[in-house]
Amino acid sequence: MTDQENSSPSGASGPIEWLGTAEAARHLGITTRTLYRLINEGQIPAYKFGRVFRLKHSDIEQFIEDSRVEPGSLDHLYPDARQGAPE
Repeated sequence: MTDQENSSPSGASGPIEWLGTAEAARHLGITTRTLYRLINEGQIPAYKFGRVFRLKHSDIEQFIEDSRVEPGSLDHLYPDARQGAPE
């Protein structure tokens, strides 16, 4: 997909790289159905141009960064392993 020159609401201008839903889903490694659910839940912003949905590549990258798992936040998934660990 080609870049289009636009100004962002913050006043900074630069190219916006638009992705279609199939391309965005592929980039995230999810199905388009899951992508539509994330859009519907407000987790990923999307834009509708006529009958076509488009997503900003920068929004997809931000979603990826926001989804990063913090170390130590998964202890609840394996509580039995912690019981036998030496202190």
